[in-house]
Amino acid sequence: CLKSNDDIGSYYVPIKNIERELICPICKELFTHPLILPCQHSVCHKCVRELLLLNHEDSFDAGSECSLPGSPGPRSRVPSPSMERLDRLARSGAFGFAGSISSPGWRRGSVTPRVTTFPCPGCQHDVDLGERGMSMLFRNFTLESIVERYRQAARAAVAIMCNMCKPPQQEATKSCMDCKASYCNECFKFHHPWGTPKAQHEYVGPTMNFRPKVLMCPEHEMEKVNMYCEVCRRPVCHLCKLGGSHANHKVTSMSSAYKILKEKLSKSIHYLISKEDQVRTQISHLEVLINETEENGQVAECGAYEHFERLFQTLQERKSEMLNSIEQSRTRRLEQLRGQVEEYQGMLENSGLVGYAQEVLKETDQSCFVQTAKQLHTRLAYVNLDFNLTTSLCHFLFSALSVPEPPIIDLSRSHVYNEGLLCWQLAEDTLATDHQVLEYRRLGAEQDGDSRWRLTDRVYGPSTVVCDLEADSLYSFRVRSCRNSLYSPYSPEVTFHTPPAPAFGFLFNDNCGFSSERLALSRRRDSVESMAGMAFLLAAERVQTGSYMGLDYIIGDTGISQGRHYWAFRVEPHSYLVKVGVASDSKLLEWFHNPRDTSSPRYDHDSGHDSGSEDTCYDLSQPFTLLTVGMGKMFLPKASISAGSDHGDHSNRVLPMPQRIGVCLDYDAGRVYFYDADTMRCLYERQVDCSGTMYPAFGLMGSGKVHLEEFITEKRLSYM
Repeated sequence: CLKSNDDIGSYYVPIKNIERELICPICKELFTHPLILPCQHSVCHKCVRELLLLNHEDSFDAGSECSLPGSPGPRSRVPSPSMERLDRLARSGAFGFAGSISSPGWRRGSVTPRVTTFPCPGCQHDVDLGERGMSMLFRNFTLESIVERYRQAARAAVAIMCNMCKPPQQEATKSCMDCKASYCNECFKFHHPWGTPKAQHEYVGPTMNFRPKVLMCPEHEMEKVNMYCEVCRRPVCHLCKLGGSHANHKVTSMSSAYKILKEKLSKSIHYLISKEDQVRTQISHLEVLINETEENGQVAECGAYEHFERLFQTLQERKSEMLNSIEQSRTRRLEQLRGQVEEYQGMLENSGLVGYAQEVLKETDQSCFVQTAKQLHTRLAYVNLDFNLTTSLCHFLFSALSVPEPPIIDLSRSHVYNEGLLCWQLAEDTLATDHQVLEYRRLGAEQDGDSRWRLTDRVYGPSTVVCDLEADSLYSFRVRSCRNSLYSPYSPEVTFHTPPAPAFGFLFNDNCGFSSERLALSRRRDSVESMAGMAFLLAAERVQTGSYMGLDYIIGDTGISQGRHYWAFRVEPHSYLVKVGVASDSKLLEWFHNPRDTSSPRYDHDSGHDSGSEDTCYDLSQPFTLLTVGMGKMFLPKASISAGSDHGDHSNRVLPMPQRIGVCLDYDAGRVYFYDADTMRCLYERQVDCSGTMYPAFGLMGSGKVHLEEFITEKRLSYM
């Protein structure tokens, strides 16, 4: 094991865990003379050189392919020319070469292509070495030292020998960092005698890793690095800061950078060490879960196998019973049909009896006629009864094979959104075995080539749901019945207009601001009704003049923070005053905690029509929008009417209240729309401030009742 920094204490890391940090990402071997790239990843010196040479060959080949006439194309690779040909081409000026890359095998100042960019193997970011090439990269001496210690720990028994001993060599005991050589005790004393400058050399334990005492700047080779550039995250010298490439960068002293980075690294190591026990516990827990999962999987597999075996056995038994029942039914039915054939054959044979009766009718002697006619009449009556019974049975068989009457789509119970609920009335002659098929198509889609009728699956009942309808589109629907592969005619086609946005499902919120004294909520929370409670009566008793009027608010239990949403509801025609629309969470808190008297002339405007204050504020975007509905009418705000109209005339801002009202909120665009939900005609729209979470809002006063659309609440209720 290798011991970590002294600040970490006596924590040891196994060698196998450190090894993967010491592997070059290119050659997949231990680092050899690693260099630090600008992106802070390390790569072997020889690997950087090979990358540069490879990119050089690729760029030269690409240029050759483009310049050679009659080239077979980009898929054909032209072999790289030899060094002699390259020099000859360079001297003749065939290529515009300039600069060089500094790497072994290439002389500094030689004529080579300007290719100094390659992708980092660690992060894939492009690394540009510039004009100086590899000489601008720092050597990672710290990583090199760790690799050397790892090598020594891995090979353990292999000793470092003295470089100065004559054979046989002795095991080295010291290494001189100035001489860059290893010595045994005798050779060290001989080559570093007391009283000489060599006696002052720095020596360490035996090592193969010799690094300079002072790190020199790669751009200014005679200058020591004494600062740290925080922008480039690399050491620099004072010349780099004064007039070099780091002149405008923020730098700090090397001691400060050392202290800060060492503190950060120590904290990170401390954090990882502190989490090791937790990680080991999690690993143990996961291993237990793996074992349990394997055991449970085996138990479940055995259970499923046994279950399906029993199921197959049961199905086989039911199959045998069903086949026997079918065979018995077929045999019994064939016997009945054959019997009927024989009866009809007998009826044909009775034609002689009819002829005999006709001859008897010719008898004129009354005594003789009466004597013969009584018995003959009895025989003819029996034949008629048998014929009537047979005719009734045929009529039953005929009804089973007749075509049923078509169903009629019920517009009052059918609702269409992004999903459609279609209901119909079945004919009186409908049998339990009949099924219905609903067909629909989008109108106006002929230019898209999608005007064909689409069919639903078989429906046994008076309703079905159609999914994936496009928004703001007109659809046509029709339905027909099927009995024993015989189809009825189609019902009359009906059309529905889908809303401009997907349906927004919610229920009334019975917690936030809900007043149980003045509002009655249904058990399903899909309808609410205002009522005059005791608190309302007591408040009215205290008022001597005028009247007290207050709105009781209730909101949806789901908010909207993005996208387009549509919902619909129905206001009872007898309702006195109901306000419908949207409001932000901040405005709702204000309403719930600071209720206002609506009879006050300073009542806060709500983009409805309570006072004249909204006339001046209509153009401002408010965090709420409410329309007033009541007494069978819908009232548009005053400010939405043109300026030239007579404000004393209310006819142009009073509309008949639709049977169903739809609201569409476009949160991203900050607009709200009010629709007649039956015809999808937009009645009113305006800007709304959607800076917070928006909620469907309703305000009731006096006698009023609101029902949410059944299809809107269906999804929410199914999960409760």
